[in-house]
Amino acid sequence: MKDRALILDFGGVISRTLFETHDLSEKALGLPVGSLTWQGPFAPQTDPLWQAMQADEITERAYWQARTKEVGQLIGEDWTEMSQFVRAARGAEPDAVIRPEFRDAIAACKVAGIRLAILSNELDLFYGADFRSKLPFLADFEVIIDATYTGILKPDPRAYEAVLEALALPASACVFVDDQMRNIRGAEAIGLPAVAFDVMTPAQSYSEALRLLDLERTAP
Repeated sequence: MKDRALILDFGGVISRTLFETHDLSEKALGLPVGSLTWQGPFAPQTDPLWQAMQADEITERAYWQARTKEVGQLIGEDWTEMSQFVRAARGAEPDAVIRPEFRDAIAACKVAGIRLAILSNELDLFYGADFRSKLPFLADFEVIIDATYTGILKPDPRAYEAVLEALALPASACVFVDDQMRNIRGAEAIGLPAVAFDVMTPAQSYSEALRLLDLERTAP
């Protein structure tokens, strides 16, 4: 097999989203059950802030900054950084919310010799730099490009070009996976094959990515 790579966003592509784990967050933060009601893509009609983000009226960072402040206030904290929310809600066992479909996909890639990379807009900004040490699987990723440090956010073409340059591969040899359509469109604009990750059907999304990499895998 020729040299190929799977390039993943972090966030909801690799871990269960904060929308999916309200019960765990409420327990970790000592909040009553049902305190967190925003559902993002799972119930966009009840989440006006999510609708505004999808309409490009606010950025994804602005969305999470608002939710961080809101949740902090519920427990009497003046949180200003997303990493404060994530550490409090998931810091004890971040590995527990990693998607099994993701683990299966990278295992298949490793067997097939497919290289692995991450292209994130806010990996350390949202999770904190020490978060990486709690996720041993990150050692399998030879390239991690994080706009926390580069300042170049997807869908800026330079973001995709940076990861391709680090891999020393052409766009045609890679497949990019992200859960935000603006980032998918940005990848496609430079000729990078992309899969729009659906957080409601993760197995199907990974199956499509592996198919594009010429790996056979059928989603349940």
